[in-house]
Amino acid sequence: MFNNTDKRYNQFSEYLKQRFGTKVYKITLDAGFSCPNRDGTISKGGCIFCDDTGSFSKAHITYPSIEKQLQEGIEHLPARFKAKKFMSYFQAYTNTYKPVDELEKIYKSALNHPDVVGISIGTRPDCVDDDKLNLISDISKDYYTWIEYGLQSVHNKTLKRINRGHDFECFLRAYEKTKEKGINVCVHVILGLWETKEEMLETAQKLAELKIDGIKIHMLCALKNTKLATMYENNEIDFMTENEYVNLVCDFLELLPPETTIHRLAGNGYRQNLIAPRWLGAKFDCLNKIDREFIKRNSYQGSKLILPN
Repeated sequence: MFNNTDKRYNQFSEYLKQRFGTKVYKITLDAGFSCPNRDGTISKGGCIFCDDTGSFSKAHITYPSIEKQLQEGIEHLPARFKAKKFMSYFQAYTNTYKPVDELEKIYKSALNHPDVVGISIGTRPDCVDDDKLNLISDISKDYYTWIEYGLQSVHNKTLKRINRGHDFECFLRAYEKTKEKGINVCVHVILGLWETKEEMLETAQKLAELKIDGIKIHMLCALKNTKLATMYENNEIDFMTENEYVNLVCDFLELLPPETTIHRLAGNGYRQNLIAPRWLGAKFDCLNKIDREFIKRNSYQGSKLILPN
């Protein structure tokens, strides 16, 4: 139903394949960024779910340069994923949290390969300004460019509870400025943050009204060396079952515009650090169950989309 596949949602990987005519893979790069929510600039301790890798997909890779990381990724990934084109992806921590002149050098070094077609920059909405957005906007003239904002929820009470360090209004301001610069925006949300089903679906509805370009949906999980893990070990919290999550994801996607690209549906951090829920370690099983639930419902992304007049 989407991108000439049997998927019932707009899967980003297939969208890229249609756009570039070949498989495109995101290479995760580590430029040694920090986070103002961890170093005391905003607060200390960071978000309660963030571990020592800064939500990195694997343990930090330390190479002499971004160019070296990029080259290593391009040499090893094609055989495994049959990719011919690549996007450079700055994932860990806050990847706009440096002076703009340093950012320019970092980003340009991540584009220094003929097979790199784009760049994706993960950051916080309180860590962008006009100069940084102008830099990224200039890059977008020649490369397929995304900014990924960690939002997690549209509810300020939730953002406060997870020690996010900013409110929803801060995100809205950053989002509007980013779109004015013509930059694609992907928003990260977490399901299971002690919210009711109705509250979580309000996040979907609000993002639908904003006509968000892309979204990453994560299941709340406890990773080693996080406050959330301590809360779990003290029996202060629990997590959704896999079936609850599968049904909620389908409910969420049904409210999103079909044009919104879905970048992730079951992020689980670095698997070796996962404490709970354990079912999240089998990510592909979860994705297959989401596919089957859509078929069971005879439904798809956007089937219940309601936008204000």
